[in-house]
Amino acid sequence: MEIIRTKKPKFTSLIDLASEKLGGKALVCSDDFFAEKENLLKPGRGVFIVDEYTDRGKWMDGWESRRKRTPGYDWCIIQLGASGIIKGLDIDTNFFLGNHPPHASVEVCNLAGNPSNEFLQSDEVKWTEITPKSHLDAGSQNFFEVNNNEIWTHLRLNIYPDGGVARLKVYGEVYKNWDLVQDNELIDLASAVNGAKSILCNDMFFSHMDNLLMPNRGANMGDGWETKRNRTPNNRDWVIVKLAHKGQIFEILVDTCHFKGNYPDTCSIEGINISDETVDFSSADLTWTEILPKQKLQADFEHFFEKEIASSESFTHIRLNIFPDGGVSRLRLFGHIKS
Repeated sequence: MEIIRTKKPKFTSLIDLASEKLGGKALVCSDDFFAEKENLLKPGRGVFIVDEYTDRGKWMDGWESRRKRTPGYDWCIIQLGASGIIKGLDIDTNFFLGNHPPHASVEVCNLAGNPSNEFLQSDEVKWTEITPKSHLDAGSQNFFEVNNNEIWTHLRLNIYPDGGVARLKVYGEVYKNWDLVQDNELIDLASAVNGAKSILCNDMFFSHMDNLLMPNRGANMGDGWETKRNRTPNNRDWVIVKLAHKGQIFEILVDTCHFKGNYPDTCSIEGINISDETVDFSSADLTWTEILPKQKLQADFEHFFEKEIASSESFTHIRLNIFPDGGVSRLRLFGHIKS
């Protein structure tokens, strides 16, 4: 059985806290004359289109400032999609070859609410450097490990002196203050915004398992979890999700949005209660409890299950099984947190 695991560096297996999908926003920058700051947080590594130009110059899939003719450097302030602890960065200069910044640094801060862009640019904000001014390679993923366990909400990427960055990935762990959540409050235990994470699957040939837990409905067919066509009789594809918090599940949503000729025929959900993070979740020795018996699915449809839920136990992890293969856009598991 093929197991999909995340490649090195190790921190890239964590969630991208700045991802546009998660709710990250490029708020303000010093200059984005050639290419808009919003591109920094888009999925993937960026693309290159030969002979594609705008009225300002070559079209580039990233954030690119004009050539600086005065002292100083360019910068971009980003609001993370969820507050969290940053473990690593990827400053990706993909396709920026003669126009990449030679150096960059990263600073962060923790601010409540939604501060204005004016405030973020003021001297009132205390920025903490987590990556000092460091060399960047052209056309490359530039990885930086971060050794800081504080919680952050905003980030400032500084480039010296100017140039283009295709993507910025901010890998880390979502922080949620569970003391503010009532015991009887219904909360999505499978939401990436709350800290849930897809940790293992047997196949994600067409699109990544992390998409299952993102906010909002899927934007298109690529914004979901989709496996390759499998010709094996009685096949089952699966993905394991670490819940945001141990909890009891009361409502389930399985959304096949945009999956029309390639949705799974049926699905089921199992759960397990494990605190040991070193457990091999692919092991056949683990005992899973049925939460949702096998259910028939439809194309491009939101499937709600409540009375079909077969277990009142509390779980830390779940396994979504799809038969025989196909794509699921989103998974929601609403329940109560348990200690």
